[in-house]
Order: sequence, then C-alpha cells, then structure tokens
Amino acid sequence: MPRAALRFAGRNGLVTGAGSGLGREVARGLAAEGARLVLFDRDPAGLEETAAACPGSVMMVGDVARGADMARAAAMLSPITLLVTAAGIIGPTTPLPEVEEEAWDRLFAINVKGTWLALKHVVPLMEEAGGGAIVTFASGAGLVGNPVFPAYAASKGAVVLMTRSLVTGHTAQGIRANTVCPGPIETPMLRQSFAAAGNRAVEREEYTRARNPMGRFGTPAEVAAAVLFLLSDEASYINGVALPVDGGRLA
Repeated sequence: MPRAALRFAGRNGLVTGAGSGLGREVARGLAAEGARLVLFDRDPAGLEETAAACPGSVMMVGDVARGADMARAAAMLSPITLLVTAAGIIGPTTPLPEVEEEAWDRLFAINVKGTWLALKHVVPLMEEAGGGAIVTFASGAGLVGNPVFPAYAASKGAVVLMTRSLVTGHTAQGIRANTVCPGPIETPMLRQSFAAAGNRAVEREEYTRARNPMGRFGTPAEVAAAVLFLLSDEASYINGVALPVDGGRLA
C-alpha cells in the first residue's frame, strides 16, 4: 500500500464539526488513511453521511460549547492521539459596535470556548498516551483585520494564540499543535457569508474571488490535505504554526 494510506493506521482521533464542510472532508481523509474516529457535530443527519464514509467511526451528537458533551466525546475511544477542531460559525456580519451581545457570546462559545473545551478534555488523554497531534481551525480572517466579519476575525485570532500557547506548555509531553487558516473555501459556510450580503451577494463573491492571486476559491480537499500533513509524522518538526491555506491571498 502507498505510504500515505498507512499514516494513521491504528490511531484514534476526534473531529469536531464533522457533519459537513471541512470537518467532513478531514474526517474522510483520516479514515481513508487508517484512523478510527469520534465524529462530533450537532447535526445528526450530517454525521450519518460522514460516518458512511468513515468505517469504524463512532458518532456523538452534541454542542462543542458544552463541557459535558466534549468530555463524553473524548472518552468514546481510547487513546485519542489525533484531534481536529473544525466546528465553527461565521456569526454576525456587522461592524463591531452593531454586534448584538447574544450573537457575540454564541460566536465565541462555539469558535473559542468549543476549541478550548476540546483541548481541555483531550490534551490530558494525549499526555497519558505519551503524545499526540492537534490541528485547530482558525481562518485567514484571524491573521489580519476584517471589516466584513470583525467578530469572526476576533474569535479566530483567539484560536491562533490559544493553540500557540498550548504549544509552549505541552510540547514536552509529546504533543504537537498547529492551526490551519483557510481563505475562502467552496463550502456551505462560504455561501452563507455571501448570502449575508443580501442584494450585494454577487458583488461580494466577485470581490472575494478577485482578491485571490489564483482567481478562485479553494476546495475542501486542499484544506484537508494540509490538515492531514500537519497531523502526520511527516510534520514531526512543525509545531505552533498558523498555516494559511488561501491561494496566496495574504501574501
């Protein structure tokens, strides 16, 4: 078999946001290369679809912002040595002073607290197992200011520094952690961001595409390939990186 097909043989992993989009694509890639997975999402139908492509996986329907749910998910397979935190939402697309408090709280609950809870419950298990590899999901919007999605950018910036802070405290326990920062990727979330512009949706899409040197949006498979590399032993000396997967948009 090709070497890539064996990269995660015998490993257990947890993928949040596995019911659609980038989380689903990552889960499919990990399973195809031998990993057994806990698939976590709040969408049962989406999880069923993902699980059909991930032999040996187990499903957990829950909310990443609930500690009890994340604790249960982390205990479903042992030992967990792979973690991908792909669950996330865009949140409000308004200037910061216009963001409603409830919307801000929910955005940070999912994007930031949800990531933290996954780390909180999985990192100790990785320490007991002698190590592991983590990839958190941020965004290109978490690396530079964003006037269209300022609250989202703030939440993803928090994920970047949370991950780097984890590296400074847990590398000695054999744990590597990196962040992927996708640019515009052809997913339902991207389409949702355009739809939020109302009658200017087409204009926003054209503007977003024009800003990319490659003149196109990325694919979920391109992001998943980066995630799987960072999780693999091939990336054994890559730690604490916030990797843009954006076609050169931030160049």
